[in-house]
Amino acid sequence: MISATDRPTAVLGHSSGAVLAYFAAGEGVPVRHLFLSEPPFSFADDRAAAALPARLQAMVDAGRAADAVTTFQIEAVGLPEQMVEQMRQTPMFAQLVPLAQSVVHDATLPRPSQNMLAVTSPITILLGDETFPILSRSCEQLDEALPGAELVRVPESKHHSIDAAATTRVITARLA
Repeated sequence: MISATDRPTAVLGHSSGAVLAYFAAGEGVPVRHLFLSEPPFSFADDRAAAALPARLQAMVDAGRAADAVTTFQIEAVGLPEQMVEQMRQTPMFAQLVPLAQSVVHDATLPRPSQNMLAVTSPITILLGDETFPILSRSCEQLDEALPGAELVRVPESKHHSIDAAATTRVITARLA
């Protein structure tokens, strides 16, 4: 889409989409301004985190998508097992299972790459209220890793969902 405009464009990515947008900018896609909403970086630097993507992919490949989603929620997101088991019993969980491949991708890049850290476009990190603690930590750690970035709390965005009106106000103010 950016190549169709023939000029750098502002990009908003949420969750995995934030990581993908940031990755693309790190790979040279011309971006005028990045808006990263609750990117799920764990900033983990241990063997278990390094092995997680392969374990999740093996579950997906074996037709165990639900197990991949719950394993990711427990090991990468840090949700208590009891909470994940309760979540598994809800209709919402059925909507998460088809996204199992995306949790593999989320686990693959636990921290920004050197190319991502070298992005010179303005970066605004958006953090909602009442979100998962790992996402709050991720946003705060990303803000620390990027001295030129701006961390903006968007209290209207709750529970890892974007409030469209509030987010539009934040973006409009920074692009004016």
